[in-house]
Amino acid sequence: MDERSRYEAVSSRDARFDGAFFFAVVTTGIYCRPSCPAVTPKRANVRFYPTAAAAQAGGFRACRRCRPDAVPGSAEWNVRADVVGRAMRMIGDGVVDREGVPGLAGRLGYSARQVQRQLNAELGAGPVALARAQRSHTARVLLQTTGLPVTEIAFAAGFASVRQFNDTIRRIYARTPSALRAEAGTGLGGGRATGLRAGIPLRLAHRGPYAAGALFDLLGEGAVDRVEEMAGEPGRRTYRRTLRLPYGTGITAVDEGSPGPWLEARIHLTDLRDLTTAVQRLRRLFDLDADPYAVDEALAADPRLAPLVAARPGLRSPGAADPDEEAVRALVGRERAAELVERYGKVLDVPCGALTHVFPEPGVLAGAVTDPALRTLAAALADGELRLDAGADRAEAERALGTLPGVDRRTAALIRMRALGDPDVDPYGTAGAERWRPWRSYAVRHLETAARQLQISAPSQAPATSRHAKSSTSTA
Repeated sequence: MDERSRYEAVSSRDARFDGAFFFAVVTTGIYCRPSCPAVTPKRANVRFYPTAAAAQAGGFRACRRCRPDAVPGSAEWNVRADVVGRAMRMIGDGVVDREGVPGLAGRLGYSARQVQRQLNAELGAGPVALARAQRSHTARVLLQTTGLPVTEIAFAAGFASVRQFNDTIRRIYARTPSALRAEAGTGLGGGRATGLRAGIPLRLAHRGPYAAGALFDLLGEGAVDRVEEMAGEPGRRTYRRTLRLPYGTGITAVDEGSPGPWLEARIHLTDLRDLTTAVQRLRRLFDLDADPYAVDEALAADPRLAPLVAARPGLRSPGAADPDEEAVRALVGRERAAELVERYGKVLDVPCGALTHVFPEPGVLAGAVTDPALRTLAAALADGELRLDAGADRAEAERALGTLPGVDRRTAALIRMRALGDPDVDPYGTAGAERWRPWRSYAVRHLETAARQLQISAPSQAPATSRHAKSSTSTA
């Protein structure tokens, strides 16, 4: 988009572009999302930025009305496979907070200076500024949804000191942390115990229509006992699962029905430093940063897919909460995965209903299982020979998977689609799929969802399916 198109989007308050860019008003010193309900400023007073961090670096503070820090992430980072796209996904996963800029650069295979230069040139902000913007949003969530002491929130959000935390909050929100908390009007109290016992309530924002029913159907069919569960009636279901995170473990619950453009969720963590990472992994699992307008428009141009898109606007292609876990499940299938959890999974210190374990780590499986294919895959994941993290090179990962015994082309493609969140994968070699680029993953989901509904409505007429295909579909 050029600046004229961006200003037109701002003038029409077009929510389709929330997160794709931000605009700032020089006369007020405030930056907003395109759909901000405030009076449209004069064009001469508007500046455009590709990220919230760039607007903050320009000296602007976040709007109190539209809360631009809470918008869905740009769908561009899901699609792009270059260094900037990979860096953005890793920053979202908390790599800079945990490993610093050198750690981010090492994972990308570039020097820290090169990464800094590329991000600044394209996004107007370097990795530190991008991570700081993310930390400030995490801090605001904790301030307004938990009763944790401000000091603990500072370190849980990833800040190096309380002073840095206070300065950043004042600069971005033009309020002190205490004022930001009071603004929420929740009357929170009770300290650390309340924050940990009650969990953290979240609204996971998405843009455009969201076909939640189809995605919850898919997650329910593939749920692995002790790690996942689906409860409730269609339309009001809750998906719950355990998480293995950098500093500890977590349990999350996500509701199907929502009155607005978000999914209601609650996260329980053993270590609050994992909040940012947990949120980003949920966003990838539920494909919340996708651009359904672009996807639906492209796929609806195909006569075969047009009626499917019309029936389910906003259908998502889910990712994975744990890429390593997803790779193992794609290889062995749902039933075998449940057996692995029972034998080798880590037992939660405090089980929650039917959720009692965390999926076993690759290192544990590599040293315990006898299946050659699974042992080789687990070893490759454990020693870093195969990387499936948020910033992994997707093409390189698929090539590495293809060299492992027992991993056929379809399984490797399914892992690329789910574990790496690639929006342009056709694992089944569908005829004519090239015309669906760059959204082949979504096209595949439309075809699978339609076939699933057909089988439900006429089970006696459902075609026979091979054991391998059933296993792949249930874990995909």
